[in-house]
Amino acid sequence: MRVLLIATNRHHRLMSRMEARPLPIGLAYVAGHLDPDRHTLKVLDLMFSEDYLADVTSAVKEFRPDLIGLSIRNLDNQSYVDSQWFLPITKEVVQHLRPITGATLVCGGPAFSILPKECFSFVEPDLGIAGDAGETFAELVDRLDAKQPYHDLSGLVYREDGRIVFNGVRAISTFTKPPRFDELDMVKYRQAGFGIGVLTKLGNFYYSRTASQVEKDAAAWRVIRPIEEVVQEVRSMEQRFGLRQVFFIDSGFNVPLAHAKALCQALMDADLKLHWNTPLAPHSCDPELISLMKRAGCALVLMGGLGGQGHDGDTLSEQLDATRQICHLCEDGGLHYSISQNFGEPGETRESVDQKLAFLRQLKPSLANLRVGVRILPGSSVARIALNEGLIADESQLIRPAFYLAESVQDWIVDYLRAEASQRPRWNLL
Repeated sequence: MRVLLIATNRHHRLMSRMEARPLPIGLAYVAGHLDPDRHTLKVLDLMFSEDYLADVTSAVKEFRPDLIGLSIRNLDNQSYVDSQWFLPITKEVVQHLRPITGATLVCGGPAFSILPKECFSFVEPDLGIAGDAGETFAELVDRLDAKQPYHDLSGLVYREDGRIVFNGVRAISTFTKPPRFDELDMVKYRQAGFGIGVLTKLGNFYYSRTASQVEKDAAAWRVIRPIEEVVQEVRSMEQRFGLRQVFFIDSGFNVPLAHAKALCQALMDADLKLHWNTPLAPHSCDPELISLMKRAGCALVLMGGLGGQGHDGDTLSEQLDATRQICHLCEDGGLHYSISQNFGEPGETRESVDQKLAFLRQLKPSLANLRVGVRILPGSSVARIALNEGLIADESQLIRPAFYLAESVQDWIVDYLRAEASQRPRWNLL
């Protein structure tokens, strides 16, 4: 079977301020799971397209695919101040494909997986896969090629008797096969400034929640890749493409602490000379890890602030203190960091806003992002509050940008934070 994979992401701004073009690593993993002896593959990446619909037309006419997979990276840019919705681009590509090909159209990706039925309804592909789709997509292609039944596959979304069906079980990948980069413009991505994504760990939790449970409970992690696999993947990228700038994809690099230290040591032992960034959870850290990270080539860590998913029972002061300690560890160890802080979450007051601003003023980050409102995600505590307060009628609305902004601060928070950010060149308002 002839398979065309299209990466539809065209968003190239990091934190609405920095030029950064992330490589479609999820699509590369999906490509790596396809059987090359059985299927012919082509990848079309729209990130660098000047006329992306013309590029789609050319790829279809030249390659003549039997199946087209479309990856959707993000629903939106998660900015209240400059909100941008990304799904319409994928919908436009699907509508453009219909008259020029009879190929089966399959959608997936991180954004699709958040609200599978709603995204399917809006984008209107033939099939969809929710979850980490490497193995499932490969199995779907094999079955379609052999004309075998496929509706039992995990994560599948499809139409039946005029209604959209999602089997309710998201696809889960073990990421045992390396990503396939051959069809991507690795020279351009090497120059893009974001770093090539390398997966280390993925968790079954919202970022930075319940530190003690995540540290001790292995079940909190759905993927922890063996350290030797991670090192080999990085070494292969350097040998094949000259890539040394890496972004480690992780739900919290420093958790579990022993794993983080072991990975840093392995990177040093391999003498890879990397320049890497990664998210750091605001807990479970010590000076030894900061030193190891810096010696292993870490150039910047990204720390999230409070996003309506704080530690149960902690006061605002306790939560800020926990983050402050990690920031000071980074400063003392000479490790650069950025930090994001939410404003306007449930229960926000002028006093809590000023407390958060005072906290940020005590720090020396490379960049501080002041996020107005909380992007409402389905199944979150903020979504429940928004439903109870009548801000949203149904979670299906959340495929479009939707933010919770506490009523007590709505009238003044944007101007107030903009004035604060204007005085500090390293502060960025989102």
